[in-house]
Amino acid sequence: MHGLAVDVGHVGCCLRRGADCLEGTVGLRELITDVWSWLDYKPVMADPRRPGRNAWAELTSSWVPDEDLRRLAAYRLLAAYDSNQAGQVAAITGGDEVGTERRELGDASKLVDTALGYLLGSEQTITVAGAEHADDGPTDEAAMALAVQDKLRVWAEKELLPLRIQQAERTAILLGDAVYSLAWEPAKGRVLLRTWDPGLYFPEWPEDGEQDGAEFPMRVHLAWELPEDKRRGLKARLRRVTYELGPIAPASRLGTAKNGNAVREYIYADDGAPVLSKGDSLNSETGAITRTYPWAPGRPTPWTCYLTDAEWELDDLKYADFLYDLPMDKATYRVRSDSEVLDRLDLMVDFIPLVHVTNSIPASGEHWGKPTVATVLQALDELSATDTDSAGASATTGSPIIGLAGARLPIDRATGQPLPVKVRAGTVWQLNDNGRMDVLDTSAQLAELRARVDHIQDRIAANSRLTSAGLGTLDPTALPSGYALQLALGPLDSLVAAMRLARTHKYAVLLRMVQRLHQAGQAEGWPAGESLPARLMWGPHTPTDRAAVLDEVVKGVGAGVLSVETGIRMLIDAGYPIDDAQDEIERIQSRAFEAAARLADATGDNTAVRAYLGLPKAPAEVPGVPLIPSESD
Repeated sequence: MHGLAVDVGHVGCCLRRGADCLEGTVGLRELITDVWSWLDYKPVMADPRRPGRNAWAELTSSWVPDEDLRRLAAYRLLAAYDSNQAGQVAAITGGDEVGTERRELGDASKLVDTALGYLLGSEQTITVAGAEHADDGPTDEAAMALAVQDKLRVWAEKELLPLRIQQAERTAILLGDAVYSLAWEPAKGRVLLRTWDPGLYFPEWPEDGEQDGAEFPMRVHLAWELPEDKRRGLKARLRRVTYELGPIAPASRLGTAKNGNAVREYIYADDGAPVLSKGDSLNSETGAITRTYPWAPGRPTPWTCYLTDAEWELDDLKYADFLYDLPMDKATYRVRSDSEVLDRLDLMVDFIPLVHVTNSIPASGEHWGKPTVATVLQALDELSATDTDSAGASATTGSPIIGLAGARLPIDRATGQPLPVKVRAGTVWQLNDNGRMDVLDTSAQLAELRARVDHIQDRIAANSRLTSAGLGTLDPTALPSGYALQLALGPLDSLVAAMRLARTHKYAVLLRMVQRLHQAGQAEGWPAGESLPARLMWGPHTPTDRAAVLDEVVKGVGAGVLSVETGIRMLIDAGYPIDDAQDEIERIQSRAFEAAARLADATGDNTAVRAYLGLPKAPAEVPGVPLIPSESD
């Protein structure tokens, strides 16, 4: 985390709406500028470890690194907004006594879900470069691209890729980050895809390294606490799953530590030479073990990825034991179903099978993303406070305060005192000659509060770039034309473009890892060799004028300025129900007799014409056509 801390003395700030203090008084000792600075107005972000202000006890655990505290606190706070619990958090951490009475009507969740819908579009499609040319000519490259594309699409269907994407992307939009993991499953014969809470993700960067969003760490941890299980006699534990890139080690086998726990031990010959795994080779000059992976033929590498999955009892950890340097002599390693102990297990790949997705393009030198609601979080607080005030004003408007003067009130016969007056339907009061009844009218204040709600919603729509048109709050009559609607959606278009740009490379890396893990697992039908570039294509995020697109394609293809392939792709993007572009092109060509006739006139090649129409080759000898004799003969 790169941050700038400036001592500004003690500053007390109080966000107020009407008579209610939203967050209490925050004592600021320093000004911190980092990825999460937009949350600094929250007391819980001042010092997540401070006693009495920590709403989440897990953050006070000694193993949590100090540099990750603000990130984890931000995740928890954003999750509270999503579940309408921001007022409860304010009551716990900020001393806001009326925080639990705050009205939260799901505005934050609506922003997240709306942004998710626009990001995902109508559908997501996996494409491999070159697969669209598979039928243009019998080239090996095009056939391989088509085969890999079909394999990836079948894998995506089995692994419920659209569902996993929606899980991860909603988390990324809400929290700013999301994490995918990939693992080869021998029993299923395919790669398993899972999503993770980014609060469990801890990349380990070198002290002199730059946490750039385009770089990948050499060591990554997934860590979380396991609660005490008294029924099974288990104490509270910390589980840590570690992926680490390191030099290739000798072959290994299951061993036993002094405390009886299962560990991994490396195998050496009697002369001290390392015993190599199948396919590895030893460089006699450097002593390094190298390996040639299926996706990098002819390029041996000394690197591999190791997996470690271990647990520690929390009672065994001292205050100085942070996540990155836990005592390994107190670890209990997990054992896989095939009896492989997960202590530096060689995964036989040269990459870490984790993909960290950011919601936004990280700033230079940063690694973490920014959630969509980041810039409008204070506006959401204002909206919640206004809704709370509006609820109070509507109560006095619907059941107004009434003042009586000169009324004959009923008397309690036991005490001789007037009975309390209640306003009910059909109630009749007898007034003296000078008596009167006054009603306190608060409808004007209620109308003002409702107008303020509309104003704040417009500010949220503008500052989040989701726009009023995108959120569905814009009056359709306010747009005189479709061009005006396009201009109104301009900020939304740029927002979606930036969000998709931040993800393009990450999904390309994920699909490349899927190919390589299938190659490493020797899955049936997956070609060896270099991984082919695959991309995840997003559907249109706004409604498309399909009739206009169809007219454009017809004119463009008919005039020869657009190819049939490009036209079909435009129709698919517009939402036409075309399952496979190549099949659609073949069906079109099989009925394009005029185009076939022009091809015959231009080339005189009957074989090319039959291939264009999708017909089988003609026999070598074409029988003559009998002619009908004329009447003159």
